Amino acid sequence: MRPLMYGLMAEFDTPEQLMTAAESAYEAGFRNMDAYTPFPVEGLSDVIGFRKTAVPLIVLIGALLGTSSAFLLQYWINVIAYPENIGGRQLNSWPAFMVVCFELTILFGGITAVVGMLALNGLPLPYHPVFNSRRFERASRDGFFLCIEAVDPKFDRADTERFLTGLSPRAIEEIPY
Repeated sequence: MRPLMYGLMAEFDTPEQLMTAAESAYEAGFRNMDAYTPFPVEGLSDVIGFRKTAVPLIVLIGALLGTSSAFLLQYWINVIAYPENIGGRQLNSWPAFMVVCFELTILFGGITAVVGMLALNGLPLPYHPVFNSRRFERASRDGFFLCIEAVDPKFDRADTERFLTGLSPRAIEEIPY
């Protein structure tokens, strides 16, 4: 059962203030939090505890699948289904298969990169609770936000609000579901 509120969101004036607040929140024991900025802030993802992604592994598996499917398809066609001895070459002429194998490696790798990224990011996401915030439209212009989610084990409404107030934000807002 999910709580009635998504979390508490604090707005900061500068990326440096946001970085300091995120570091303080992580040191205080908060783990379920997210930051929203109008541009990438270097090091912010590390500070809020963003973990490594599985996309590279998914792409590698897709690329290997593309290579093996290209080779097996060409092997089946040239050796099993329609064996043609042209110019005395072997039926399993693997050097001739390499161009198609390379192309399908790139194709399958690219497709799995896009699908894996979308799936792991939960996209498309037409609705998110932070869209309920009146101030959140500034996140695409000049606002720097830190949202501590209510599902965090350390989250307590009053204590978390007191903690965020101590970080000197421009505003603190409760985000409902």
